[in-house]
Amino acid sequence: MAREYDHLFKLLMIGDSGVGKSSLLLRFADNTFNGSYITTIGVDFKIQTVEVDGERVKLQIWDTAGQERFRTITSTYYRGTHGVIVVYDVTSGNKNDAPNQKVVLTEDAQRFANQMGIQLFETSAKDNINVEEMFMAITRQVLRTKKERNERQAIQTNETVNLRKNTKQHRKKCC
Repeated sequence: MAREYDHLFKLLMIGDSGVGKSSLLLRFADNTFNGSYITTIGVDFKIQTVEVDGERVKLQIWDTAGQERFRTITSTYYRGTHGVIVVYDVTSGNKNDAPNQKVVLTEDAQRFANQMGIQLFETSAKDNINVEEMFMAITRQVLRTKKERNERQAIQTNETVNLRKNTKQHRKKCC
């Protein structure tokens, strides 16, 4: 039986409580938006399969609780993560649909992203702005990183040199 996917990646969404992590996940996975705020208890996750560069990629997207009281629970889910999406609220970011309430300037966020070597996406789960683009970009990056790592490992394997001398031990006959 053929596999349903070529790659399986775990993505983790982190950020303060109320910034819109769950809304982004629901918009991407189910194409839905619910304006009423529902607090995530511990963690939640969704599975979404996408096609990237002709390959099927199955994503396990973990939505962590933003409250400090769940920090020890959610930190255990970091293990085995292939990519992290840091979500923040531009009014307190993510809620790009409220530009008049914006306190985090795009220029400041872009400068921070450049310093960290990461991509910046201003999104709106409400208006479905840049949501799919963000998830697809991180998926492409994780896939590219995996392929580069595999290529490096293949090169290292081919360059392995056996340092042991290939000498036969001669036993002396006794008596």
